[in-house]
Amino acid sequence: MMGHNVWAVIRREYLQRVRSKWFIIGTIGGPLFMAALMFVPVYFAARSEANDRVMVVVDQTGVLYERLAPRLEDGGYTVSQEPWSDDLVADLTQRVMDDDLGAFMILDDATLSAGVGQLNASQRPSAIRSLSIRQALVASALEHQLEGAGVDAVSMLQGGALNVTVLTENAMDQPARFGLSFVGAMFLYMVILLYSVSVMRATLEEKTTRVVEVIVSAMKPWHLMLGKILGVGAVGLTQMAVWALSAAVLITAGLPALIAARPELAQLQELSDVLPGVTLLVLFLGFFVFGFFMFSGLYAAVGAMCSSDEEAQQAQFPVTMFVIIPMLFLTPVLSDPTGSLAVGLSLFPLFTPIIMWVRVASDAAPMWQVGLSFVFMALAIVAIAWVAGRIYKVGILMAGKRPTLPELMRWVREA
Repeated sequence: MMGHNVWAVIRREYLQRVRSKWFIIGTIGGPLFMAALMFVPVYFAARSEANDRVMVVVDQTGVLYERLAPRLEDGGYTVSQEPWSDDLVADLTQRVMDDDLGAFMILDDATLSAGVGQLNASQRPSAIRSLSIRQALVASALEHQLEGAGVDAVSMLQGGALNVTVLTENAMDQPARFGLSFVGAMFLYMVILLYSVSVMRATLEEKTTRVVEVIVSAMKPWHLMLGKILGVGAVGLTQMAVWALSAAVLITAGLPALIAARPELAQLQELSDVLPGVTLLVLFLGFFVFGFFMFSGLYAAVGAMCSSDEEAQQAQFPVTMFVIIPMLFLTPVLSDPTGSLAVGLSLFPLFTPIIMWVRVASDAAPMWQVGLSFVFMALAIVAIAWVAGRIYKVGILMAGKRPTLPELMRWVREA
Protein backbone atom coordinates (compact mmCIF):
# COMPACT_ATOMS: atom_id res chain seq x y z
CA MET A 1 0.00 0.00 0.00
CA MET A 2 2.83 2.37 0.88
CA GLY A 3 4.57 1.75 -2.43
CA HIS A 4 1.35 2.35 -4.38
CA ASN A 5 0.64 5.63 -2.57
CA VAL A 6 4.18 6.94 -2.96
CA TRP A 7 4.31 5.95 -6.63
CA ALA A 8 1.00 7.72 -7.27
CA VAL A 9 2.40 10.95 -5.77
CA ILE A 10 5.67 10.58 -7.69
CA ARG A 11 3.80 10.07 -10.96
CA ARG A 12 1.53 13.05 -10.31
CA GLU A 13 4.37 15.40 -9.35
CA TYR A 14 6.52 14.30 -12.26
CA LEU A 15 3.89 14.46 -15.00
CA GLN A 16 2.45 17.73 -13.71
CA ARG A 17 5.86 19.41 -14.01
CA VAL A 18 7.25 17.90 -17.20
CA ARG A 19 4.05 18.81 -19.04
CA SER A 20 4.18 22.45 -17.97
CA LYS A 21 5.21 25.02 -20.55
CA TRP A 22 7.91 26.40 -18.25
CA PHE A 23 9.60 23.01 -18.00
CA ILE A 24 9.57 22.66 -21.78
CA ILE A 25 10.90 26.19 -22.25
CA GLY A 26 13.64 25.72 -19.65
CA THR A 27 14.65 22.22 -20.73
CA ILE A 28 14.58 22.54 -24.50
CA GLY A 29 14.70 26.28 -25.00
CA GLY A 30 17.71 26.71 -22.70
CA PRO A 31 20.17 24.65 -24.78
CA LEU A 32 18.75 26.09 -28.00
CA PHE A 33 19.25 29.59 -26.67
CA MET A 34 22.83 28.83 -25.66
CA ALA A 35 23.55 27.33 -29.08
CA ALA A 36 22.08 30.35 -30.81
CA LEU A 37 24.01 32.67 -28.52
CA MET A 38 27.22 30.89 -29.48
CA PHE A 39 26.78 30.31 -33.20
CA VAL A 40 24.53 33.04 -34.61
CA PRO A 41 26.93 35.96 -33.93
CA VAL A 42 29.81 33.88 -35.25
CA TYR A 43 27.85 32.99 -38.39
CA PHE A 44 27.00 36.57 -39.25
CA ALA A 45 30.48 37.77 -38.35
CA ALA A 46 31.98 35.09 -40.59
CA ARG A 47 29.75 36.15 -43.48
CA SER A 48 30.63 39.79 -43.04
CA GLU A 49 34.35 38.95 -42.99
CA ALA A 50 34.39 36.57 -45.95
CA ASN A 51 36.40 38.94 -48.16
CA ASP A 52 38.78 39.82 -45.34
CA ARG A 53 40.28 36.34 -45.45
CA VAL A 54 42.38 37.18 -48.52
CA MET A 55 45.47 39.11 -47.46
CA VAL A 56 48.65 40.35 -49.12
CA VAL A 57 51.75 40.84 -46.96
CA VAL A 58 54.37 43.39 -47.93
CA ASP A 59 57.49 42.40 -45.99
CA GLN A 60 60.05 45.20 -46.06
CA THR A 61 62.11 43.40 -43.39
CA GLY A 62 62.80 40.42 -45.64
CA VAL A 63 62.74 37.99 -42.70
CA LEU A 64 59.23 37.92 -41.22
CA TYR A 65 56.97 36.63 -43.99
CA GLU A 66 58.03 32.98 -43.76
CA ARG A 67 57.28 33.04 -40.03
CA LEU A 68 54.09 35.08 -40.23
CA ALA A 69 52.33 33.40 -43.18
CA PRO A 70 51.73 29.99 -41.51
CA ARG A 71 50.32 31.69 -38.43
CA LEU A 72 47.92 33.77 -40.51
CA GLU A 73 46.86 30.70 -42.50
CA ASP A 74 46.11 28.88 -39.25
CA GLY A 75 43.85 31.82 -38.45
CA GLY A 76 41.84 31.30 -41.64
CA TYR A 77 43.57 33.70 -44.03
CA THR A 78 44.68 33.09 -47.60
CA VAL A 79 48.07 34.82 -47.63
CA SER A 80 50.38 35.86 -50.44
CA GLN A 81 53.44 38.10 -50.64
CA GLU A 82 54.16 41.10 -52.84
CA PRO A 83 57.58 42.76 -53.18
CA TRP A 84 57.83 46.43 -52.32
CA SER A 85 57.54 49.05 -55.03
CA ASP A 86 56.73 52.75 -55.08
CA ASP A 87 53.23 52.33 -56.46
CA LEU A 88 52.42 49.09 -54.59
CA VAL A 89 50.37 50.71 -51.84
CA ALA A 90 48.16 52.51 -54.35
CA ASP A 91 47.65 49.33 -56.38
CA LEU A 92 46.75 47.25 -53.30
CA THR A 93 44.43 49.96 -52.01
CA GLN A 94 42.55 49.93 -55.30
CA ARG A 95 42.26 46.15 -55.17
CA VAL A 96 40.78 46.38 -51.69
CA MET A 97 38.31 49.05 -52.84
CA ASP A 98 37.33 46.83 -55.80
CA ASP A 99 36.69 43.85 -53.42
CA ASP A 100 39.44 41.92 -55.19
CA LEU A 101 41.39 41.79 -51.91
CA GLY A 102 40.35 41.77 -48.29
CA ALA A 103 43.38 43.44 -46.73
CA PHE A 104 47.10 44.02 -47.04
CA MET A 105 49.65 44.37 -44.28
CA ILE A 106 52.98 46.20 -44.36
CA LEU A 107 55.89 45.00 -42.21
CA ASP A 108 58.89 47.26 -41.55
CA ASP A 109 61.62 47.86 -38.97
CA ALA A 110 58.99 48.84 -36.36
CA THR A 111 57.53 45.37 -36.71
CA LEU A 112 60.87 43.79 -35.84
CA SER A 113 61.63 46.08 -32.93
CA ALA A 114 58.16 46.65 -31.41
CA GLY A 115 55.76 44.21 -33.09
CA VAL A 116 53.92 47.05 -34.87
CA GLY A 117 52.41 46.39 -38.28
CA GLN A 118 50.16 48.36 -40.62
CA LEU A 119 46.94 46.62 -41.68
CA ASN A 120 44.82 48.15 -44.43
CA ALA A 121 41.42 46.47 -44.78
CA SER A 122 38.06 47.02 -46.44
CA GLN A 123 36.42 47.02 -43.01
CA ARG A 124 37.51 46.79 -39.43
CA PRO A 125 38.05 43.14 -38.39
CA SER A 126 36.34 41.75 -35.32
CA ALA A 127 38.03 41.98 -31.94
CA ILE A 128 38.93 38.28 -31.99
CA ARG A 129 40.36 38.46 -35.50
CA SER A 130 42.34 41.60 -34.65
CA LEU A 131 43.78 39.86 -31.60
CA SER A 132 44.78 36.79 -33.62
CA ILE A 133 46.59 38.98 -36.19
CA ARG A 134 48.43 40.87 -33.46
CA GLN A 135 49.45 37.64 -31.76
CA ALA A 136 50.75 36.21 -35.05
CA LEU A 137 52.66 39.41 -35.73
CA VAL A 138 54.27 39.65 -32.29
CA ALA A 139 55.07 35.93 -32.17
CA SER A 140 56.84 36.11 -35.54
CA ALA A 141 58.90 39.13 -34.51
CA LEU A 142 59.79 37.59 -31.14
CA GLU A 143 60.76 34.32 -32.78
CA HIS A 144 63.18 36.14 -35.08
CA GLN A 145 64.70 38.20 -32.25
CA LEU A 146 65.03 35.21 -29.89
CA GLU A 147 66.68 33.00 -32.48
CA GLY A 148 69.11 35.81 -33.24
CA ALA A 149 70.03 35.80 -29.55
CA GLY A 150 70.54 32.03 -29.51
CA VAL A 151 67.35 31.30 -27.53
CA ASP A 152 65.02 28.34 -28.16
CA ALA A 153 62.26 30.51 -29.59
CA VAL A 154 59.75 27.71 -30.24
CA SER A 155 59.81 26.51 -26.65
CA MET A 156 59.63 30.03 -25.26
CA LEU A 157 56.72 31.07 -27.46
CA GLN A 158 54.81 27.89 -26.62
CA GLY A 159 54.91 28.91 -22.99
CA GLY A 160 57.84 26.82 -21.88
CA ALA A 161 57.23 23.99 -19.44
CA LEU A 162 56.90 23.56 -15.70
CA ASN A 163 58.02 20.23 -14.32
CA VAL A 164 56.13 19.64 -11.08
CA THR A 165 57.06 17.10 -8.45
CA VAL A 166 54.12 16.52 -6.09
CA LEU A 167 55.52 16.13 -2.58
CA THR A 168 52.16 15.66 -0.87
CA GLU A 169 49.65 12.93 -1.47
CA ASN A 170 47.00 15.19 -2.99
CA ALA A 171 47.46 18.34 -4.99
CA MET A 172 45.76 20.15 -7.83
CA ASP A 173 48.13 19.54 -10.72
CA GLN A 174 45.84 20.66 -13.56
CA PRO A 175 45.00 24.38 -13.72
CA ALA A 176 42.06 23.57 -16.00
CA ARG A 177 40.36 21.83 -13.06
CA PHE A 178 39.87 25.23 -11.44
CA GLY A 179 37.25 26.14 -14.00
CA LEU A 180 35.61 22.72 -13.76
CA SER A 181 35.40 23.04 -9.98
CA PHE A 182 33.88 26.51 -10.07
CA VAL A 183 31.38 25.84 -12.86
CA GLY A 184 30.29 22.56 -11.25
CA ALA A 185 29.83 24.23 -7.86
CA MET A 186 27.71 27.00 -9.39
CA PHE A 187 25.59 24.44 -11.23
CA LEU A 188 25.06 22.37 -8.08
CA TYR A 189 24.11 25.51 -6.18
CA MET A 190 21.47 26.45 -8.74
CA VAL A 191 19.89 23.05 -9.34
CA ILE A 192 19.78 22.01 -5.68
CA LEU A 193 18.25 25.33 -4.69
CA LEU A 194 15.84 25.37 -7.64
CA TYR A 195 14.41 21.89 -7.17
CA SER A 196 14.42 21.94 -3.38
CA VAL A 197 12.40 25.16 -3.44
CA SER A 198 10.05 23.45 -5.90
CA VAL A 199 9.23 20.89 -3.19
CA MET A 200 8.41 23.71 -0.78
CA ARG A 201 6.19 25.46 -3.31
CA ALA A 202 4.39 22.24 -4.20
CA THR A 203 3.67 21.63 -0.52
CA LEU A 204 2.58 25.21 0.06
CA GLU A 205 0.32 25.19 -3.01
CA GLU A 206 -1.58 22.11 -1.90
CA LYS A 207 -1.80 23.36 1.65
CA THR A 208 -3.18 26.78 0.71
CA THR A 209 -5.76 25.22 -1.64
CA ARG A 210 -6.69 22.64 1.05
CA VAL A 211 -6.22 19.83 -1.47
CA VAL A 212 -3.89 18.22 1.02
CA GLU A 213 -6.79 17.46 3.36
CA VAL A 214 -8.21 15.12 0.74
CA ILE A 215 -4.85 13.56 -0.07
CA VAL A 216 -3.80 12.77 3.51
CA SER A 217 -7.14 11.11 4.11
CA ALA A 218 -5.95 8.38 1.75
CA MET A 219 -2.28 8.13 2.79
CA LYS A 220 0.13 8.98 5.56
CA PRO A 221 1.64 12.49 5.47
CA TRP A 222 5.21 11.23 5.26
CA HIS A 223 4.24 9.09 2.23
CA LEU A 224 3.07 12.31 0.60
CA MET A 225 6.31 14.08 1.48
CA LEU A 226 8.44 11.21 0.16
CA GLY A 227 6.46 11.11 -3.08
CA LYS A 228 6.87 14.85 -3.60
CA ILE A 229 10.61 14.70 -3.01
CA LEU A 230 11.12 11.76 -5.36
CA GLY A 231 8.82 13.22 -8.01
CA VAL A 232 10.47 16.63 -8.08
CA GLY A 233 13.89 14.94 -7.93
CA ALA A 234 13.02 12.88 -11.00
CA VAL A 235 12.07 16.10 -12.80
CA GLY A 236 15.45 17.56 -11.89
CA LEU A 237 17.32 14.49 -13.13
CA THR A 238 15.35 14.57 -16.39
CA GLN A 239 16.23 18.21 -17.00
CA MET A 240 19.88 17.64 -16.10
CA ALA A 241 20.03 14.67 -18.49
CA VAL A 242 18.65 16.76 -21.35
CA TRP A 243 21.09 19.59 -20.59
CA ALA A 244 24.05 17.18 -20.36
CA LEU A 245 23.12 15.49 -23.64
CA SER A 246 22.69 18.86 -25.33
CA ALA A 247 26.08 20.02 -24.04
CA ALA A 248 27.72 16.83 -25.30
CA VAL A 249 26.18 17.24 -28.76
CA LEU A 250 27.11 20.92 -28.83
CA ILE A 251 30.73 20.20 -27.94
CA THR A 252 31.28 17.10 -30.08
CA ALA A 253 29.38 18.22 -33.18
CA GLY A 254 29.02 21.97 -32.95
CA LEU A 255 32.49 22.90 -31.78
CA PRO A 256 34.34 21.48 -34.83
CA ALA A 257 31.92 23.34 -37.11
CA LEU A 258 32.48 26.54 -35.16
CA ILE A 259 36.26 26.20 -35.40
CA ALA A 260 36.03 25.38 -39.10
CA ALA A 261 34.08 28.61 -39.65
CA ARG A 262 36.32 30.65 -37.39
CA PRO A 263 39.85 29.14 -37.31
CA GLU A 264 41.02 31.84 -34.91
CA LEU A 265 38.88 30.12 -32.24
CA ALA A 266 40.94 26.92 -32.48
CA GLN A 267 41.88 27.21 -28.81
CA LEU A 268 38.32 26.18 -27.95
CA GLN A 269 39.41 22.62 -28.77
CA GLU A 270 41.08 22.62 -25.37
CA LEU A 271 37.61 22.42 -23.80
CA SER A 272 37.70 18.67 -24.34
CA ASP A 273 40.67 18.47 -21.98
CA VAL A 274 38.65 19.78 -19.03
CA LEU A 275 35.47 17.77 -19.57
CA PRO A 276 34.79 15.46 -16.62
CA GLY A 277 35.24 11.73 -17.01
CA VAL A 278 32.77 9.02 -16.06
CA THR A 279 33.92 8.91 -12.44
CA LEU A 280 33.53 12.66 -11.98
CA LEU A 281 30.11 12.60 -13.65
CA VAL A 282 28.92 9.83 -11.33
CA LEU A 283 30.19 11.73 -8.29
CA PHE A 284 28.57 14.93 -9.54
CA LEU A 285 25.26 13.11 -9.91
CA GLY A 286 25.68 11.65 -6.43
CA PHE A 287 26.30 15.07 -4.89
CA PHE A 288 23.19 16.42 -6.60
CA VAL A 289 20.96 13.54 -5.48
CA PHE A 290 22.16 13.53 -1.87
CA GLY A 291 22.11 17.32 -1.68
CA PHE A 292 18.63 17.42 -3.14
CA PHE A 293 17.31 14.89 -0.61
CA MET A 294 18.77 16.83 2.30
CA PHE A 295 17.49 20.23 1.29
CA SER A 296 14.17 19.07 -0.13
CA GLY A 297 13.30 17.59 3.26
CA LEU A 298 14.08 20.90 4.94
CA TYR A 299 12.15 22.90 2.34
CA ALA A 300 9.19 20.51 2.56
CA ALA A 301 9.07 21.18 6.30
CA VAL A 302 9.19 24.94 5.62
CA GLY A 303 6.30 24.63 3.19
CA ALA A 304 4.29 22.59 5.67
CA MET A 305 4.68 25.09 8.51
CA CYS A 306 3.71 28.16 6.44
CA SER A 307 0.31 29.31 5.25
CA SER A 308 1.28 31.81 2.56
CA ASP A 309 4.02 32.50 0.07
CA GLU A 310 5.13 35.57 2.04
CA GLU A 311 5.63 33.47 5.18
CA ALA A 312 7.54 30.86 3.19
CA GLN A 313 9.88 33.49 1.75
CA GLN A 314 10.85 34.54 5.28
CA ALA A 315 10.95 31.05 6.81
CA GLN A 316 13.18 29.58 4.10
CA PHE A 317 16.01 32.06 4.74
CA PRO A 318 17.83 29.95 7.40
CA VAL A 319 17.68 26.91 5.12
CA THR A 320 18.84 28.89 2.09
CA MET A 321 21.88 30.10 4.04
CA PHE A 322 23.16 26.53 4.17
CA VAL A 323 23.32 26.62 0.37
CA ILE A 324 24.79 30.12 0.17
CA ILE A 325 27.51 29.71 2.81
CA PRO A 326 29.47 27.07 0.82
CA MET A 327 29.52 29.44 -2.15
CA LEU A 328 31.12 32.11 0.04
CA PHE A 329 33.95 29.69 0.85
CA LEU A 330 34.67 28.72 -2.77
CA THR A 331 37.69 31.00 -3.11
CA PRO A 332 39.58 29.82 0.01
CA VAL A 333 38.72 26.20 -0.76
CA LEU A 334 39.91 26.52 -4.36
CA SER A 335 43.08 28.22 -3.13
CA ASP A 336 43.88 25.42 -0.66
CA PRO A 337 41.69 22.36 -1.38
CA THR A 338 43.74 20.13 0.93
CA GLY A 339 43.75 22.52 3.90
CA SER A 340 41.99 21.88 7.19
CA LEU A 341 39.29 24.45 6.37
CA ALA A 342 38.45 22.77 3.07
CA VAL A 343 38.45 19.29 4.63
CA GLY A 344 36.28 20.35 7.56
CA LEU A 345 33.73 22.17 5.42
CA SER A 346 33.55 19.34 2.89
CA LEU A 347 32.68 16.81 5.62
CA PHE A 348 29.81 18.90 7.03
CA PRO A 349 26.82 17.23 5.30
CA LEU A 350 24.90 20.36 4.30
CA PHE A 351 28.07 21.85 2.79
CA THR A 352 29.35 18.61 1.27
CA PRO A 353 27.66 18.66 -2.16
CA ILE A 354 29.32 21.93 -3.18
CA ILE A 355 32.58 21.94 -1.17
CA MET A 356 33.45 18.27 -1.68
CA TRP A 357 32.73 18.59 -5.39
CA VAL A 358 35.25 21.43 -5.60
CA ARG A 359 37.86 19.25 -3.88
CA VAL A 360 37.05 16.21 -6.01
CA ALA A 361 37.18 18.19 -9.26
CA SER A 362 40.50 19.66 -8.07
CA ASP A 363 41.84 16.13 -7.52
CA ALA A 364 42.47 17.11 -3.91
CA ALA A 365 40.16 14.74 -2.00
CA PRO A 366 41.27 11.18 -1.18
CA MET A 367 38.65 8.53 -1.81
CA TRP A 368 38.24 7.73 1.89
CA GLN A 369 37.14 11.32 2.51
CA VAL A 370 34.75 11.20 -0.44
CA GLY A 371 33.27 7.94 0.84
CA LEU A 372 33.02 9.32 4.38
CA SER A 373 31.23 12.42 3.09
CA PHE A 374 28.58 10.25 1.44
CA VAL A 375 28.14 8.31 4.69
CA PHE A 376 27.64 11.58 6.57
CA MET A 377 25.19 12.82 3.95
CA ALA A 378 23.23 9.56 4.15
CA LEU A 379 23.00 9.90 7.94
CA ALA A 380 21.96 13.53 7.54
CA ILE A 381 19.23 12.52 5.09
CA VAL A 382 17.85 10.04 7.63
CA ALA A 383 17.96 12.62 10.44
CA ILE A 384 16.43 15.36 8.31
CA ALA A 385 13.74 13.02 7.02
CA TRP A 386 12.84 12.06 10.62
CA VAL A 387 12.61 15.67 11.81
CA ALA A 388 11.06 17.04 8.60
CA GLY A 389 8.57 14.18 8.51
CA ARG A 390 7.30 15.00 11.99
CA ILE A 391 7.04 18.71 11.22
CA TYR A 392 5.33 17.85 7.94
CA LYS A 393 2.88 15.50 9.67
CA VAL A 394 1.59 18.25 11.96
CA GLY A 395 2.18 21.33 9.82
CA ILE A 396 0.59 20.06 6.61
CA LEU A 397 -2.87 20.40 8.17
CA MET A 398 -2.14 23.49 10.26
CA ALA A 399 -3.28 26.96 9.28
CA GLY A 400 -2.78 30.41 10.71
CA LYS A 401 0.34 31.91 12.25
CA ARG A 402 3.73 30.36 11.47
CA PRO A 403 4.94 28.29 14.46
CA THR A 404 7.76 29.47 16.68
CA LEU A 405 10.86 27.40 17.35
CA PRO A 406 9.53 26.01 20.67
CA GLU A 407 6.32 25.01 18.90
CA LEU A 408 8.33 23.24 16.21
CA MET A 409 10.21 21.31 18.88
CA ARG A 410 6.87 20.30 20.38
CA TRP A 411 5.65 19.13 16.98
CA VAL A 412 8.74 16.95 16.60
CA ARG A 413 8.29 15.42 20.07
CA GLU A 414 4.56 14.83 19.83
CA ALA A 415 4.16 13.82 16.19
